[in-house]
Formats: sequence, C-alpha cells, structure tokens
Amino acid sequence: MNGNEQEVTTVSNQVHSASRMKVKKIAFIGLMGAVSAVLMLMRFPIPFMPPFLSFDLSGVMEIMGGLMFGPVEALCIIVVKILLQLVMQGTMSLGTGELQNFLLSSAYVLPAVFIYHRKKTRKSAALGMAVSCCVVAVVAVLTNLYLIIPFYVKLFGMSMGDIIAMCNAVNPAMKDTVSLVIFGLLPFNLIKYGATSVVTFIIYKRLSGVIRGIINR
Repeated sequence: MNGNEQEVTTVSNQVHSASRMKVKKIAFIGLMGAVSAVLMLMRFPIPFMPPFLSFDLSGVMEIMGGLMFGPVEALCIIVVKILLQLVMQGTMSLGTGELQNFLLSSAYVLPAVFIYHRKKTRKSAALGMAVSCCVVAVVAVLTNLYLIIPFYVKLFGMSMGDIIAMCNAVNPAMKDTVSLVIFGLLPFNLIKYGATSVVTFIIYKRLSGVIRGIINR
C-alpha cells in the first residue's frame, strides 16, 4: 500500500469513526430525553407550597446533556422529554403547560451551559447552576402569573381569589398575589432547581465520563 492509499484509508476511518460517534451522541440525547420524561412522571407536591406545583428531577438529564454536549443538544433533550410526556399523558392545558415546561427548562439549562462552556471547571459549573436557579425562579413567577394561572382561571371559570384561597389552605402565609410569589412561587422553584443542581453537581463527573467513554469507543 503506497502513501496515498494509506492516507485515503486513514481519512476513511476517521470519517467512519466520526459518523459512528455522531450516531451514538444522537442516541444518548434521545435516551436522556426519555429518562427525563420518566423522571417527570415521578413528580409530587411539596408541603406548604402551591398545590398546582409539583417537584421532579427531570432537569438533571437536561442540564447534564447541556454541560456535556452544548445548548442545542440540551434543547433537543427538553423537546424529546415534552413530546414523550404528551404521548404518555396527553395535555390538560391545551399546550400552555408544555410551553411553560419548555420555557422553564430552557431558562434553567441555558445560563449554566453558557457559563460552563466558557471555562469548564467545577467552579464555573457551580456558578452557572446558581445563576440558572435565580433566572428560572424569576421566569417561573412570570409564566405562572401571566400564563398558567390566567389560563386555568379562564378554563375552569375560576378567579384569582379562588387560586389564592386554594394556596392559603395549604399555607396561611399566602394571602394575596404578592405573598403567593414570596412564600410560594419563588421558594418552590429555588428548592426544585436547587435540588436538581446539587444532584447534577454530585453525579455529573462520573456519569459524563461513562457516557463519553461509550460515545468515543
């Protein structure tokens, strides 16, 4: 085999290897979206928090995918999760709940991913997830007040007073819209995404190493 033939063979092997890695990466993105959808099925309410909010750890797979692969891949995992959720459970909100899910997941994942990918260290990962928790908490307040709650008020013929009364029944501190935000919406989302960040920080290095090893094999 002459030099040209060796070069062609080397290039061909590199292309084949890159193509195989890309297929594995796509497969893992789909798998992480599926795991995220399953984790979302395990949601549950938190005591003393608004009863229409539920806690889950589906964000772990989304932010891990973003930290490993990048923002576009993270968005793909989010979309896969939402599509699978629609298949498994359908929608009771005419798509508004799914829209909010996408907005909140994106608001949580993207700041952390952009910060981490500028300098890939444990410190930047921790900083990114801390920033993300603050961003998503604010977005959650806005989407609940101006998207989700108004939708359900119209859909079920309720009033904002009915929503406040429902929340006041589980936590007397929530007496109006302001206290609903202070004692309900903000702390719930800080707890939810804070816990997601802690779990991610603990398992990311080990799990990402295993996944990268499989993809690069």
